[in-house]
Amino acid sequence: MAQDLSGYHRSLDLFEGLVAGVPRDGWDAPSPCARWTARDVAGHVTGEQHLIRALAAGDPRPDVNDDPARFVPGDVLMSWRSARKACAAALTAEALGVLVPFGRLGELPLGDFLGGYILEPLVHAWDLAQATGQPSRLDPDLVHHAFATAHIIAAPLRARGHLAPPIPPPPSADEQTRLIAFLGRHPTR
Repeated sequence: MAQDLSGYHRSLDLFEGLVAGVPRDGWDAPSPCARWTARDVAGHVTGEQHLIRALAAGDPRPDVNDDPARFVPGDVLMSWRSARKACAAALTAEALGVLVPFGRLGELPLGDFLGGYILEPLVHAWDLAQATGQPSRLDPDLVHHAFATAHIIAAPLRARGHLAPPIPPPPSADEQTRLIAFLGRHPTR
C-alpha cells in the first residue's frame, strides 16, 4: 500500500512559500520562539529535513535545536530547498517502513511519523510569518491534523523545556488560534 504523504508535502510547501517571502533584511527579526530569529526558525525546520533523512538512512540524528541557523548559512531558501530535496530522495518505500523512536509511544514506521510531523513545519510556518510580517493563515485541514498531534506530544516537550505552557485562547477562537495558544504562543501577536 502506498503511503499518503500529501499532508506532509503540503506543510513543507507552505513553509517553503513563507521562506521565499522573507525579505533579505528579515532574517534577523525576532520570532515567537524564545531566543530565536527568523533565520533560526528556518534553520530548525531545515535541520529537521536533515534529521528525517538521517532517520530514513539509519544515520546519526543531528541536533536541530542547538544553533539551528547553522543549517541555513547564506541563502536560506537555497539551503532549505537543498535539504528538502535530499530528504525527499531518501524517502523510499523501504525507508518509510523503517521504525523510528517516538518518545514514550515506542517506535513508529517513518511514514507514520511523517503523518504527525506536519505539526512542526506548520507551527514554524506561523512563527516565520509572525517574525517577518507575512500572512499567517494556515491550511485548516493541516491545522486540524496538527492539533491532534500536539495533544499527544505536548506534555513531553514541555517537560524538556522545548514548549511553553499553553495560553488561554479567546473564547470565540478558531482552531488555528486554539492550536497556536495551546503551543504557548500568543495568537494575536
